[in-house]
Amino acid sequence: MPVQDRNAPRILVTGGSGYLGCWIVAALLRQGYRVRTTVRDPGAEWRVRTALAADLRQAGALGFAQADLGDDASWDAACAGCDGVVHAASPMPGDGHRRRDLDPLARDGTRRVLRAAERAGVARVVMTSSSRAAHLVSDSGIVIDERCWSDPRSRSLDAYSRAKILAERSAWEFMQGVRSGMTLATVLPSLVQGPLFGPLRSPSLAVTALLLQGGLRRIPPLGFNIVDVRDLADLHLRALFDPAAAGQRFVGTGGFLWMREIAALLRGRFPQQADAVPTRMAPAAMMGVEMLVNAELRRLLPRLRVRRDYTAAKAERLLHWTPRDVASSVLDCARSLLLSGHG
Repeated sequence: MPVQDRNAPRILVTGGSGYLGCWIVAALLRQGYRVRTTVRDPGAEWRVRTALAADLRQAGALGFAQADLGDDASWDAACAGCDGVVHAASPMPGDGHRRRDLDPLARDGTRRVLRAAERAGVARVVMTSSSRAAHLVSDSGIVIDERCWSDPRSRSLDAYSRAKILAERSAWEFMQGVRSGMTLATVLPSLVQGPLFGPLRSPSLAVTALLLQGGLRRIPPLGFNIVDVRDLADLHLRALFDPAAAGQRFVGTGGFLWMREIAALLRGRFPQQADAVPTRMAPAAMMGVEMLVNAELRRLLPRLRVRRDYTAAKAERLLHWTPRDVASSVLDCARSLLLSGHG
């Protein structure tokens, strides 16, 4: 691991106690950058330090700032002295936030981060959006890229996705008035898979966990565009430091798998779990009823039997980003869940 230079650029990562945020912090530390990360709850600092223990051998490599997306006062101090910002924090339903509060909190919180970053003289902000921000209602047979923009009024969107869309739109609107030279890039990830980071988990791992735990009697006709969390962290760093990323959106995805394909991968690689992983497909109508009573799957109801193909060709071309095979990401996720006792 590189020795941290006291003169190395300092990067602020919002939401470092989150699954993706922690991977981004680790990637920066491993490349020798100084990092400050925000936590909403002071108690989360211990969880982050525990997860990053192997990456914190250099004193002063990581600092913390308590900041809340709903509070103006904390962001100037969080951004002070930083050369770049990765805005990965986002309000989640069930995380102390009411669903009706997600839209204004995500939108206004993003503007708070951008305003503070501009005042601090930050050169580049990279914001984590969502592939759902490039969602099309009638997109059968169309390969979706960064030129597509979602309609936040679409009834097919869950509350979290709508909040992410509104936040990204608000960020680009804010940038129209920036005169300081600060630039923005946004990353639009698909379903994130890959290994855990210490005790930190993500709702995106629920699909794999449910299959391993026997939480589904039959396989729903669902499919997902998938990206590995390690590749996604790498994409954020490329978007942060590459001049070509200024003013650009980047879809982050590695490929598509139907849930039946995920189940087959798990049964083949982890035979000790084979009895728990379902083998039979469920009719969409029957699965809809079961998903209504499963909070982790309810928001996926609009995606039954729907395949949407996204391309990350722009990130591959401009940023020389190469995502790994998504099957390996799913298997690494499952292995990590089993080792941690969550599978």
